[in-house]
Parts: sequence; C-alpha cells; structure tokens
Amino acid sequence: MTLLSTCTPSQMTRQAFVEHFKDLYEHSSWVAESVFDLGLSAKLDDAEALLAAFQQIMLAATKPQQLALICAHPDLAGKAAVRGELTAASTSEQSGAGISECTADEFARFTQLNDAYKAKFSFPFIKAVKGSDRHQILAAFKTRIHNGSDVEFAQALTEINKIASFRMADM
Repeated sequence: MTLLSTCTPSQMTRQAFVEHFKDLYEHSSWVAESVFDLGLSAKLDDAEALLAAFQQIMLAATKPQQLALICAHPDLAGKAAVRGELTAASTSEQSGAGISECTADEFARFTQLNDAYKAKFSFPFIKAVKGSDRHQILAAFKTRIHNGSDVEFAQALTEINKIASFRMADM
C-alpha cells in the first residue's frame, strides 16, 4: 500500500478533492468529480487504488467526453508552450523531455507533424513524454501518424492514463 504524501483522499471534502486532483487529467476536472462522487473509502487512500479509480472513470466515459479530454491536451512543442500557457505539469513534462531545447528545424518538424496529425485525426498527438527525449517523441510521431483513427484514439487514451500515472506518482 502506497499512501499519497500530499493528502488523505478519504478525508477530503469534494471541493478539496477536486481542487487537488483536477489536473491529473489535463483541464478535465470532471474525472476527479466523478471519482469523488462514487464515494471515497479508506481503500482509495492507496495511490495505486486511487489511480485505478481515475483510470476506470476515464475509460468508462462517453466517447465525446474522451474526445474533449484528448483535445484538452496541448500540442507538443506547440504555440501554447511557446506562449507559456501550459499547465505547470505539462510545462515540466515537456521541459523534462527536452522539448524546450528544440532547434529551429526540430521545432518546425514538431509544428508540421502536429498540424498533419490534427488534420488527419481531428485531435492532438498525445504521448506521455516523461522518460523520453525529443528525438524519441518525433520518432513516435512519425510512426503513429500512419495509424488508423480508432487505433490512435485508443492510443491517446492509453497515453493519457500514463500521464495521469506519472502525475499521481509525483503527489
């Protein structure tokens, strides 16, 4: 059992819980609201059990809710990053992957791939970048852009759950 170091979920009010976990899923506090509304037992004070509850809620959501969640994510090395408009977690994750150190050519390649990916799938490319570098991310981009829409939608959800896992581990 791994307890969270920053809180005890079963003892939190709904408002405190949602505030604390709202960014586990990028700009999608509905996931935290739904987890709380299911009821928080002491079992969910365990980080792994709580994460599993979050992941189950997200995977059980409607396709429009999931699409909205996917679309809430910023482009990797995108305009929001350049303008400093990312959440603190996204800024840290992208910076840790070396995206902030892109050369002009790499940044142009990210922009080109982001645009092509969104044109093909109608949602942004999602990758849990922690533990990756910008070269690995570009390689994944180049591979995944050839997938079908259903495959990429499912992959985006998988990557979002990985991101949530990394964020939970930091709590």
